[in-house]
Order: sequence, then structure tokens, then C-alpha cells
Amino acid sequence: MSPPSPHTQFHRLLDHCRTLPPAVTAVAHPCDASSIAAVAEAAQQGLIAPVLVGPVARMRAAAAQAGVGIDAYEIIDTPHSHASAAQAVALVRAGRVDALMKGSLHTDELMAEVVDRTTGLRTARRVSHCFVMDVPGRSEPLIITDAAVNIAPSLAEKVDIVQNAIDLAHALGFPEVRVAILSAMETVNPAVPSTIEAAALCKMADRGQITGALLDGPLALDNAIDPEAARVKQIRSTVAGHANVLVVPDLEAGNMLAKSLSFLAGADAAGIVLGARVPVVLTSRADSVVSRLASCALATLLAGARRDGRAPPVP
Repeated sequence: MSPPSPHTQFHRLLDHCRTLPPAVTAVAHPCDASSIAAVAEAAQQGLIAPVLVGPVARMRAAAAQAGVGIDAYEIIDTPHSHASAAQAVALVRAGRVDALMKGSLHTDELMAEVVDRTTGLRTARRVSHCFVMDVPGRSEPLIITDAAVNIAPSLAEKVDIVQNAIDLAHALGFPEVRVAILSAMETVNPAVPSTIEAAALCKMADRGQITGALLDGPLALDNAIDPEAARVKQIRSTVAGHANVLVVPDLEAGNMLAKSLSFLAGADAAGIVLGARVPVVLTSRADSVVSRLASCALATLLAGARRDGRAPPVP
């Protein structure tokens, strides 16, 4: 008998989302076995109601390879991946779907359609990505942002990145949202721009420009998540040592942090894009089954919260 899964946070999330109406989800270009299998599994578990957008022959071939059936789903035929992304976004604009999901096309191709200034899904909020990490041994999920969309965000862009993450934490039911603005050190150093931005973000929260959470920074990773490290460094705050949201300086740092947790600490990661009209599910071929399902569950949770008026509207 295999040992029980350590990923209790994601299993709780999945159990909860199975009780919610499935999010009608446009899946852009699911043309390989892994992406079509992930869609079928999420649909079977009641997390999403998929609308498959892509070349029909290729999707059917991928489904046959994966050993799953797709006849029960709505299928929209497109000639190629670019058309698949454009058509999936058009379904959102028409109000036909609650969420968007990446298939086997490149992330850049889908996100280019999402952020298009004329036909995309922009709002007044900056689009950003969050990883929700289920780390063995932690009592609650850990949100990391931004590790997939914004390469080197400005201070103004980080305001939206932080607020998007806070809104996600509330949708996940965090009783208290504690945001650590990460850098390589916990003191403000004019030679290290991320420490200056961290201090500014914390003051902006004090002035009500960022709401719904406790912020502290700059903090190094150790004293952000480890109480003993914070005690040794004599950092006295409600966030230090207890952060559940980590805001990284740039995409490279975030990507390395998330993948280090996944491949060295055995964490599972669910990915979601926020700040657009609907949540966007981004998955990777390297994701585990539970990670793929948890990403779909996040979209279902956010779509349901918006539909029921339990989430703040994105301006």
C-alpha cells in the first residue's frame, strides 16, 4: 500500500471545490496527451465544464493517445494554436465561459491574446501570476508571486501584483493574510532596489493603497517563513516568521523559489493568472496530477466567488 499523500492542503481545496458548480472553462489548444488527460480528469472530478478550442483532428488524436473520451464536451474547431488562443479569449469576452485554461500551446501565445489592448481581457489591474504551494509540513498553503508573467515589475506594477495575491488569499479562506516582500536582506539598503521597493509597498499599505493584509519588508526568505530566524535577527512584526504570501523581486527569483520548493522540498504547485476578466489556468507538462487539478480548482473557486459576489470585483 502506498503511503498517504502529504499534500493535505490541496486535498482540502479539491474536496471543497467538488461541492461547487464547475467553472465553464475554455481550454485553448489541448493537442497533446498530457493536456487533454488533465482536462478530462478535472471534468470527471466536477471541477470544470470544458469547452475545447483547437484543431478537432489533433484533439481527437491526443484524446485517443491518452485513452480518454471527449465527445461529451463542446468542441470548437480552429486551424492552429494562434487561432485557438484568440477564439478562447473571444468566448470569455462573449460571456460564455467562467475561466480560461492553457492547453499545449506556449504560455506566451495565450497570454498575448489575454493582454491584447483591443481584443483581450485586460482590466484596470495589472495581470499577474500566483503559485499556490502545498509544502509538506506547513499548516497552510504558501502563495508566491510573480513567478511566471511579469519579468521585472516596477513599483507601480508590484502594487497590483501584491493586491492580486491578497485577493487570492482571501478567496482561499486565509484567516489572516501576511505578506512578506522578499529581498536578499531584511534592512533597507539604497544599493539594493528591491529593499527600497519593499519599504515603499509597506508604507503604501499603511496609507490604504494596498488593502486586506499585513505587509512587512524587506525580509529575507529565512526570516519571512521561519520564526526562529526572525527571532535571531530580532525582527519584531506579525509577518516575520509567519508569512503566507511571498512577493519576490522579479520573475527569475520567483521561478527559482517555486521550483526549488517543488523539486527539493516535495511541494506541489498550482498556478493561476489574476487581474484579467476571468482566472487563467496555466499548467506545465512537468506538473503532477494533483497540481493540475488544484490549478483547475483555483479557477473554480475564484469564478464561483465572483459569481456569488464573495470576491472583490476586478476594476
